[in-house]
Amino acid sequence: MMFTERGFSVANKGKVYIIGAGPGDPGLFTIKGLRCLKEADVIIYDYLVSEEIVHQAKESARLIYAGKKGGEHTLPQDEINRLLLEEARQGNIVARVKGGDPFIFGRGGEEAEILAQSGIPFEVVPGVTSAAAVPAYAGIPLTHRGHTSTVAFVTGHEDATKEESDIDWKCLAGIGTIVFLMGVKNLGRITANLMVHGKHADTPTALIRWGTTENQETLTGTISDIAGKAEEKQFSPPAILVVGSVVDLRSVLNWYETKPLFGKGIVITRPEAQSEEFTSLLHAEGARVINFPTIKIVPPVSYDGLDQAIAELSAYQWIIFTSANGVVFFLRRLKELGRDIRDLKRLRICTIGPATAAQLEHLGIRVDLVPDEFISEGVVKAFEKINLRRSRILLPRAETARDVIPEGLAKLGTKVDVVTAYRTVNSGKDKAELASLMNEGKVDVITFTSPSTVENFMEIMGRDYVTPKGVKIACIGPVTAAAVKKAGLPVDIIQERYTIPGLVETLTKYFSKKV
Repeated sequence: MMFTERGFSVANKGKVYIIGAGPGDPGLFTIKGLRCLKEADVIIYDYLVSEEIVHQAKESARLIYAGKKGGEHTLPQDEINRLLLEEARQGNIVARVKGGDPFIFGRGGEEAEILAQSGIPFEVVPGVTSAAAVPAYAGIPLTHRGHTSTVAFVTGHEDATKEESDIDWKCLAGIGTIVFLMGVKNLGRITANLMVHGKHADTPTALIRWGTTENQETLTGTISDIAGKAEEKQFSPPAILVVGSVVDLRSVLNWYETKPLFGKGIVITRPEAQSEEFTSLLHAEGARVINFPTIKIVPPVSYDGLDQAIAELSAYQWIIFTSANGVVFFLRRLKELGRDIRDLKRLRICTIGPATAAQLEHLGIRVDLVPDEFISEGVVKAFEKINLRRSRILLPRAETARDVIPEGLAKLGTKVDVVTAYRTVNSGKDKAELASLMNEGKVDVITFTSPSTVENFMEIMGRDYVTPKGVKIACIGPVTAAAVKKAGLPVDIIQERYTIPGLVETLTKYFSKKV
């Protein structure tokens, strides 16, 4: 389909970035791709592009899904071409984000031609191709001095309208390693053609599904039996086929699928905005992260108590932060009242754990006290060694919380002003979303990081909720564990260090059978 300018002026033109998003692991997205994505006003993205990548777009960007799955096209290619031209002509910066590399067995070349013919400025941002990355994640090097120095990339399905195949099967059979992309549906024909043209029937072969993601699955065999094995296992796209003796190296080099949490579905119930560290650490251990936030953090109904405390900051000797949320909302309100961190200069600061301390230290605010035990009881114990006579302490915290700290410090002879800095409320998630994953056997662990995540989980799932067989519950610290038990659920995994890294470490040990 040809497009012409039809009176649009050059001044109205925007620009199109044709970006390769890589094979699935968002960590393989390039730095330049990320920069261009964040610049874009419109994002037109494909099926295999990770949601984590798309979420990097600026808040005002419009997202247009143009995915093709199993032959079903959300948008026909002509419509995608029309959108690229239309959006650019309106002066928008457009990011056309495609899985893998846009110029390797995608239609990036065709889209670039349309843009060039229409005089629309464009740039191509190469991506990590699945042809190379997916075998690497399966422990299969495409070339190896002891095996082969030749490799070929081949499409697994050619244009159906062509009268004859462009593939020189005889020549291809002589290549050391052959990688077929999108070849599952034609697997029998591909293997038969290779054997007919000289590839030995016993040549090692691998089929890799959802490569570089936590759902990666690898099936190995030979050219002669891989199609039968794939049919038996109901091996469906997206997958690539690797043919060659290098497949045998997988038994030694399989680094990704042997990670301690590989393929384990781990539910995070804390707010998604605060789950970045948790998600990153779980991904690093190979886990399949399922974000199911049961709470969201919102401002207090009234700022009266917090505002009065801020007005009287000079009267306090200590301020205690029991969470990173307390830090965020306190400092935000401080700024809204026309004040800043200089107003804290005479105050000594205590935080309940290292994560909260890090939140302050990142802003250049020194923390004076972090208890050895990262719970309220640990705070009280730490203050027992400090002379608190005639001291006044400010405790900005959640609307609902245990009174261990104010009651414990009052016994030490000090006055504690408890003010509400934020509230935790139900996230409103639909229980069917998690229930369906459990029914499919995709959930292995549900994690809880605070009593409020437990309380709201039960509110969402129902008070009569029972953990399905095989699903474990993991908690941070004894207080959260007590809330889980109170809800009538078992506690299967609890760590000694009451931190997110500590929880991930305990999970990896649990599934490595080390505890």
